[in-house]
Amino acid sequence: MIYDYKQKKIVAVLSSNLETGVALNVIGHLAISIGAYSDKELMGRSHLQDASGVKHIGIAKYPFVITKANPTKLRKLIVDARLKEDILFADYPEQMLTTGHDDQLAQSLAVVKEEEINYLGVIFYGNSNSVTELTGKLSLWR
Repeated sequence: MIYDYKQKKIVAVLSSNLETGVALNVIGHLAISIGAYSDKELMGRSHLQDASGVKHIGIAKYPFVITKANPTKLRKLIVDARLKEDILFADYPEQMLTTGHDDQLAQSLAVVKEEEINYLGVIFYGNSNSVTELTGKLSLWR
């Protein structure tokens, strides 16, 4: 498999005020979402085989970085990303924590204006330069 490892990247940005358990929940849902809606180029080999012959499911072939930003900066990143055509992104509104069923989530979001949404995270996937323009100065999640 020949490709340019640095051509694309995946960057998740979590709100800096999240507790670890919530942050892990947010990142899990965002990773599933971006994987489901991305192009087929995201993934590397479908399976990897170890020396014992055991197969392991493959992973994304591009770098995946997890960063943090304060809630105001996080909102700005999401708004700015809407203007970039070469980035796929998924956001995580706070309503995702307070609803259980997808229908409840849809109903909860339908009555809130976008500017009133408290975002807990976002994940970006796309051209490395474009993703870096948005996220390059952010601190790593620790």
